Amino acid sequence: MKKEVIPCVEACLACYTACLDCANEGIKMAREEMINCIQACLDCAELCNLCARFSATDSDYLRKVCTLCADLCYTCAAECDKHDEEHCRICAEACRTCALECEVMVEVEEAFLN
Repeated sequence: MKKEVIPCVEACLACYTACLDCANEGIKMAREEMINCIQACLDCAELCNLCARFSATDSDYLRKVCTLCADLCYTCAAECDKHDEEHCRICAEACRTCALECEVMVEVEEAFLN
């Protein structure tokens, strides 16, 4: 694995676990207003997991996956920000960190292509 991808992989995996935790806590709360948050977290977790794997294997599709991952992470963070729960705060923070690392990876990949 190239050293340039390590921060992205780590941020994606941290976001993956934070999103799953947030979704699980939201499910336990069984409140209707958490449905969109739960779905956003589940979607984000899956994409972060995929992005970590694509980063680690230096996939030709890495730039596209990182772009999509950053977008979904920002969306998930915005959804979590709507709730005054600790697990949502932690998740939103992990999502923003992941989005930033994915954006850096996109820049690195674009520089490499040019």
